[in-house]
Amino acid sequence: MNPIVQQHVTDFVYLASIILFILSLKWLSSPETARRGVRAGEIGMAIAILATLAGSGIVQYTWILVGLAVGGAVGVPLGLVKTTAVPQRTALSHAFGALTAALIGISEFYIETPHVTKFGMVEIALEVIIGGLTFTGSLIAAGKLQEILPQRPMTYRGQNLVSLAVLAAAIGIGVTLMFQQEIVWLFPAMVVISLLFGVMLVMPIGGADMPTVIALLNSYAGLADALLGFVLNSKVLIVAGALDGASGFILAVIMCKAMNRSFTNVLFGAFGQLQTGAGKAVEERTVRSATPEDAADILKAASSVVIVPGYGMAVAQAQHKVRELYDILTKQGINVTFGVHPVAGRMPGHMNVLLAEADIPYDKLLDMDQVNGDMPQTDVALIIGANDVCNPAARTDSTSPIYGMPIIDVDKARTVMVVKRSLNPGFAGIDNPLFYMDKTLMLFGDAKNFIGEVVRELGPGSHM
Repeated sequence: MNPIVQQHVTDFVYLASIILFILSLKWLSSPETARRGVRAGEIGMAIAILATLAGSGIVQYTWILVGLAVGGAVGVPLGLVKTTAVPQRTALSHAFGALTAALIGISEFYIETPHVTKFGMVEIALEVIIGGLTFTGSLIAAGKLQEILPQRPMTYRGQNLVSLAVLAAAIGIGVTLMFQQEIVWLFPAMVVISLLFGVMLVMPIGGADMPTVIALLNSYAGLADALLGFVLNSKVLIVAGALDGASGFILAVIMCKAMNRSFTNVLFGAFGQLQTGAGKAVEERTVRSATPEDAADILKAASSVVIVPGYGMAVAQAQHKVRELYDILTKQGINVTFGVHPVAGRMPGHMNVLLAEADIPYDKLLDMDQVNGDMPQTDVALIIGANDVCNPAARTDSTSPIYGMPIIDVDKARTVMVVKRSLNPGFAGIDNPLFYMDKTLMLFGDAKNFIGEVVRELGPGSHM
């Protein structure tokens, strides 16, 4: 094929890919069209890769095929993880993407030096710095989510100043290399400092902020890919990275708004430290517990039920039992809806993914504002493994670390039932006064088993 014609065809395919990427983001914004969005993104990426592989600039495919084989060997097992492991799998995906961008930036520096332009050096330095910090930061986030590393913030006096000084050192080296590329030994120093900063950035962040951290790391990875596009002069990579970076940033803004907190508070606030004296407070108060039979009787007498899912439902893999509960209550004429908090779980949309997996009707998944308007008229609020997102201290206790965070107002329902293994605090590390209210019944146990028992009590042949 004529090289000019081939380039036009490649550009056309890239344009089609970009359109599919944009449509993918649009469709992913709604549970009803999310599957279509995933397919559009997959098709867009596939044809962009094929168009690149068919380009005239490739001399041989040996190492490309080796890379595809190795990547597939790693990627297939990662794609088969349980839904509870999706957050840490997502963090690892961000790490691999950022590492790729950083490694290509490093290779471009050594290939082109000493002929890199000042603007080119800016591109390479930013790509390597952002890619490096995103790589190690994502690994730390994955470790925290997998509970290999402590979920509590790891802090020390003056840590923010030290962290910012480390970042400033990496940027300073990049600026120096713009004007003095002959000081080649500074480049690996910049790489190491960037990797170190990623660790320092995420280690002080607690488990309660992981949904926002995941979104931010997604944004950083997208930005690194966009910078890679500039380095490689790839328009489709620039656009794809920019879309990824922008969508991650917007999602992080949504997460911060959902917690009524700022970026600086998330990144530097060390939120999620265990409260001293919390254990004593728990010991001094009593709770009312109930059996599956008691819970079934209360649900039978209700006309409206709101189910609030949390990470405990994910850990227990209880979503299918929750679907059975939804079906049986609906057949008995009870109106059942789901109140989904934006930061429930360990990544944005975690609960939506689990409920969609169980084929819960999309129109029954209500966001926080929708469900809160109905809560005072709700007979039963059934919380399954959620904690911080329904903690009334966020409204009533000005001394609480989560004060001001929008929550699902389950305490305004007529009866509250909480399925939970124990009274242990959630990711924020603070006690929940909801558990000790007179209208609250604690349903202690594994969510999957307990809900299964309730379903059996409600099913055919149960006592009336």
